[in-house]
Amino acid sequence: MASPQIIQNFINGQYVDVKNQTGAVPVTNPATGEVIAQVPHSSADEVNQAVQHAKVAQEKWAAQTVKTRVQCLFKLKQILENNMDKLVAMVVLEHGKAAPEAQASIMKGIETLEWATSLPQMIAGKYLEVSRGISCRDKLDPIGVVVSIVPFNFPVMVPFWTIPIAIGCGNAVILKPSEKVPMTMTFVASLMKEAGVPDGIFQCVNGTKNTCENLIDHPDVKAVTFVGTSSIAKSVQQRANNLGKRAACLGGAKNHMCVLPDADFEMCTADIMNSFAGMTGQRCMAASVLLVVGKFPPEFMDLLVAKAKALKAGQGAGEIGPVIDQLSKDKIMRYINEAVDRDGAELLVDGRSWSEKKGFWVGPTIMKHKSCKDAAVCEEIFGPVLSVVEVATREEAIAIENANPYGNAAAIYTSVGQHADWFLGRFSAAMLGVNIGVPVPREPFSFGGMNNSNFGTGDLTCEAGMEFFTQRKKITQKWVPPQGGSVVDQSFIR
Repeated sequence: MASPQIIQNFINGQYVDVKNQTGAVPVTNPATGEVIAQVPHSSADEVNQAVQHAKVAQEKWAAQTVKTRVQCLFKLKQILENNMDKLVAMVVLEHGKAAPEAQASIMKGIETLEWATSLPQMIAGKYLEVSRGISCRDKLDPIGVVVSIVPFNFPVMVPFWTIPIAIGCGNAVILKPSEKVPMTMTFVASLMKEAGVPDGIFQCVNGTKNTCENLIDHPDVKAVTFVGTSSIAKSVQQRANNLGKRAACLGGAKNHMCVLPDADFEMCTADIMNSFAGMTGQRCMAASVLLVVGKFPPEFMDLLVAKAKALKAGQGAGEIGPVIDQLSKDKIMRYINEAVDRDGAELLVDGRSWSEKKGFWVGPTIMKHKSCKDAAVCEEIFGPVLSVVEVATREEAIAIENANPYGNAAAIYTSVGQHADWFLGRFSAAMLGVNIGVPVPREPFSFGGMNNSNFGTGDLTCEAGMEFFTQRKKITQKWVPPQGGSVVDQSFIR
């Protein structure tokens, strides 16, 4: 067996070894449990080196026009597409996603990259003559060196929520990849250089908590973005804000789907399946609570259960991959066991049998709960687990959804527009779906939740990202006509 790869940093356009390799974090293949790489901890000195290179490069980069800056983004899109097979294979290896899901997630990241190529049109400021001889205009200037701290669940997509927009706006970006999936974005760094991104404008610094804190605390870092669990998102936001820095920090979620008796059962059961089990439930937009409102014929649950049981373990088309690691597997299994053994939930589909496979596997699981207070109903599990709660009225459904502290997504399944509007006006979430269980906005609409799913200044991606990564400056000017006529030398006029 080959020795595990030692992950390098990408600093100032080159791959460099991390000097301090004590206490490295193992990277595992989730499908087998095999250790495939080691992530050393970057020291404060290595963080400082990256920031100083970024600071120097950013001053030159900011002086370029936005039309010049986005040229490398056009090239990067083509290069990413040309390397799609390699990127998919890397995501499957280190994350465990099924290959079609890996490709779909990369393509979603490329969508944000495509939007960033439109920055020359989007970033143009306003101009108005506000009174006679006086005009106002504004412009968006880059803010400097920014840090992006990303989670494990989407090795390419989530980094690309921020990187292309920040770079196109004239900033330098230092990425801290998840120590669980560092390989893909470390490779993408070389593709960015190939696309013409200048040395120092994009860098990867690997490590764990101490590396993140050193990046956030560095005096030359002007802003921080974070995606991950809510408790850490709040901590990062407070740490950055206390230092006078901008922070856009997205947290976790507990998303709800409400289904009414007038819904199309075939369509909505297929969609519910994708929402809770797709990507193995490891996404902040996965809906893990299904609120069944009113009286339903038995065929609805029969359809849902049959589709869940038909899913197979694997990493190909129509299959469900493993969860990220043993810690995640143990957590998911604990929630299932406690719901059944302690809370008396009825197990309709038991995915625990997949746990016997080598690697970190948990199958699609559906439980019907007696109480909406059960831990599995209220807490983020981050796995392919669906909690079903039956309620008599729509008011009960909304009360349960509103009581959860998060606010990423919510969905309503119905065939009646008035019913959909009633729920849309009352959900306590920022990304809503009608007959869509994963209502991720498509560009040019920004991504971001509310309540305990979002800490900091607001959304990421698109115009929200453009505003975050720039400083809006307002200019008011007046020109007074010269006394005694023109003072311009007109002798050159014949």
